[in-house]
Amino acid sequence: MPKEIILPSLSAGMEDAVIANWLKAEGEAVTAGDTLAEVETDKATMEFEADADGVLGKILTPAGERADVNAVIAVLLLDGEDASVLDGYTPGGAASAETVDAPVEAPKAEATPVAKSSDKIAASPLARRIAAQKGVDLSGLSGSGPRGRIVRIDVERAAEAGVVAPVAAPVAKAAAPNLAGIGDYEEIPHTGMRRTIARRLLESKTTVPHFYLEADCDIEALIALRAQINEGREKADRISVNDFIVKAVANALAKVPAANAIWTDEAVLQLKSIDISVAVATDGGLITPVLRNAAQKSLGTLSSEMKALAAKAREGRLKPDEYQGGGFSLSNLGMYGVKNFSAIINPPQSCILAVGAAEKRPVGRGDQIVLAPVMSVTLSVDHRTVDGAVGAQWLAAFKAGIESPMNLLV
Repeated sequence: MPKEIILPSLSAGMEDAVIANWLKAEGEAVTAGDTLAEVETDKATMEFEADADGVLGKILTPAGERADVNAVIAVLLLDGEDASVLDGYTPGGAASAETVDAPVEAPKAEATPVAKSSDKIAASPLARRIAAQKGVDLSGLSGSGPRGRIVRIDVERAAEAGVVAPVAAPVAKAAAPNLAGIGDYEEIPHTGMRRTIARRLLESKTTVPHFYLEADCDIEALIALRAQINEGREKADRISVNDFIVKAVANALAKVPAANAIWTDEAVLQLKSIDISVAVATDGGLITPVLRNAAQKSLGTLSSEMKALAAKAREGRLKPDEYQGGGFSLSNLGMYGVKNFSAIINPPQSCILAVGAAEKRPVGRGDQIVLAPVMSVTLSVDHRTVDGAVGAQWLAAFKAGIESPMNLLV
């Protein structure tokens, strides 16, 4: 019997993905461990490997199309099988999320329906789209997918049978923009990454109580130390101002660990590891690769790791463990000349530091006022987790590290 190739969950929270490119063609021999396809998730493009030897008999999800997690995307012919075994083939088996041969009970409407949040119903993204198109209320259905998940066949059977649960009052949506008079434009479809960014930022800004703390940092000593460190180094190996900032963030978290925390409804999670998410701009949107155990690493190690992660991020080659997690975020727009800004917290984290450009400003040096490079930073804080005093203590520790950079080297 041919082996069905199932799209696995390649990262936490992944529900579907686009098959960006098939690297094996139908009829081509496959060895376990060979890369079959490149799969584009909402964060990165990942390689998907074969787990058995055989011949790629049939591709069910062509390149460029989206598939749900656990859906059958191709079929592998095993030893001794030929293409004739695929005559009349349709995806099936318990592993398939969208087609199940076992009998499925007809969906039943609840006698006294209780409004449910569709976000809390276990359903595949494809099932949700079809339900919206056909006017099927998911809260009235029983799922036949893994762990009772509602899949496409459940929605289609409900629509055909006409047994659809009463639909709860629709949630108000933002009004469509008035495009009258705007002139010609190009429509750029949303990528999975852009949709995820939009959803998470909206969730953060509407559910997390932000407050903001600002500070100005005199970085004259830092610039002088950086010049000394970089003397004689190759350009690719030079330490950046951002590397010093990352190290100062890590040291401040070590000194004020209460800022390294996550809010949950049951408890505040005090993180033991100092893992810093650093925002990197890519063509598809913003992504935050994570520097693990940053407080325990030298400035040079953090610099080389950050360069490698940023390169992989821009190529769309980050692995899930390279961008998932993190307890604190850093966003630096100083290289674009931005003086200061307030960043949106990256849930479930509690803090993000926004860094602006350094510019010459008057500062006091003893009894004199001189011009020195000053960098403005803004700390965005989740007030549920981190109180104002804790945020202020952390920002003071960060400022002290930046203004006395030799302490970052020991």
